[in-house]
Amino acid sequence: MSDTVVHGKCLCGSVTFELTGNIGIFHNCHCSRCRKVTGAMHASNLFVSPEQISWTSGRELVKRFEAPDAKYFSTCFCSQCGSNLPWASRSGKAVIVPAGTLDDDPGIKPLSNVYFGSRAPWHVDASELPTFDEMPARK
Repeated sequence: MSDTVVHGKCLCGSVTFELTGNIGIFHNCHCSRCRKVTGAMHASNLFVSPEQISWTSGRELVKRFEAPDAKYFSTCFCSQCGSNLPWASRSGKAVIVPAGTLDDDPGIKPLSNVYFGSRAPWHVDASELPTFDEMPARK
């Protein structure tokens, strides 16, 4: 995937970015911080090196929050729409990219569930649920 460019953006489209090169790590994280920041059962995150991301528009709209009691956790978001956006680890050695921000297929699927012991008590495997192409009719 070294010649491939993967595009991403926030919900309002004001912040855009590109990823280049080999995306080798993709995890679903079930820790409580990832659940809080996404509002979901888990966060689906790609990990890339800082050299692999280029902000193509709206970089000045990106805001960062660092949890004061966390050694590693931070998050970035669009100051206009609130969408999660890629964020650099505190060490600066990696950029964590929320997979839901991608417009293109990154060419990799999640490799594992991490911090699964911290999963929500209401967690259910998605493959066990009925599926619908649209919102189902109310009963």
